[in-house]
Amino acid sequence: MSRFFGEIRQLGYVVHDIEAAMAYWSGTLGVGPWFYNPQVPIRNYHYEGKQYEPHNSVALANSGFVQVELIQTRNDVPSMYRDFLLQGRTGLQHVAYWTEDYDADLHRAISQGFRPVMSGEVGERGRFVYFDTEYHPGTVIELSEVAGPKGKMFDLIRNASLDWDGSDPVRQFPDLGSL
Repeated sequence: MSRFFGEIRQLGYVVHDIEAAMAYWSGTLGVGPWFYNPQVPIRNYHYEGKQYEPHNSVALANSGFVQVELIQTRNDVPSMYRDFLLQGRTGLQHVAYWTEDYDADLHRAISQGFRPVMSGEVGERGRFVYFDTEYHPGTVIELSEVAGPKGKMFDLIRNASLDWDGSDPVRQFPDLGSL
């Protein structure tokens, strides 16, 4: 457990081919089912203080308590994911900590010297921020708000993995508005 943010709850992998990555993780590693969204609706997205319109595909599945996120960028909007790929890398790009008190944890992180680089919102009460913390490959820190529907979706994804028998390995992303 991190003495700063609690437990790491998600491992985020940037990939070139999300469909192939889901097939590998489910078929070879037995992780699934995957909940796939070909275009995540990100609002108020900022990178280095400038606003952009990203197009990212995301797939989420759990392996026990830890969620695995697969991310494929679909446009050339500036992002930490794009930077990672431009450096010739794929694979683990970030670790995420989840919070129900986003404002307090964000303030605490900034007061400890963490510098926000990338941020946005997914659904109601689903803010996220990535900090400039990659001092070793794959160690960007994301702080992700899970107080609203996004947290319920994450619970649904984890529960689906508990007794997963390998069938229906790729599923549609739950509608955050219905949670």
